[in-house]
Amino acid sequence: MTARTVALASDHAGYELKAQIAASLTGAGYTVLDFGTNGPESVDYPDFAAAVAAAITDGRAERGVLVCGSGIGISIAANRHPGIRAALVHDVTTARLSREHNDANVIALGARIIGAEIAKDCVNTFLATEFEGGERHSRRIAKMG
Repeated sequence: MTARTVALASDHAGYELKAQIAASLTGAGYTVLDFGTNGPESVDYPDFAAAVAAAITDGRAERGVLVCGSGIGISIAANRHPGIRAALVHDVTTARLSREHNDANVIALGARIIGAEIAKDCVNTFLATEFEGGERHSRRIAKMG
């Protein structure tokens, strides 16, 4: 498993933002596993959440990024998979806290909610932040497992 490999997917509402995030990650030296979608045709976001979840649980990627219109549906879909802790984030503070306190391994972004620059800042923060650990955070994470 490598932190330099990121699983990435979106539904139709998020495909443009996903492409911008993929380009940013590639430019920063990350390997991107892009699970689609690649156009505006309507698709079902649970399928794309499942693809990212599988990449994380089988070890192809350590972290994942999901994008849909609001980020809500795709985060709910991702969290249905064992071992996935997906956090809906809107800014760098929620991205940072998702890692420090919740050991999130996936973030979800809403393409209709935040702009591309904020989204890229969220992704960068998410990938650069380590889990704080400690007894209180670890105890809570264990209860979700």
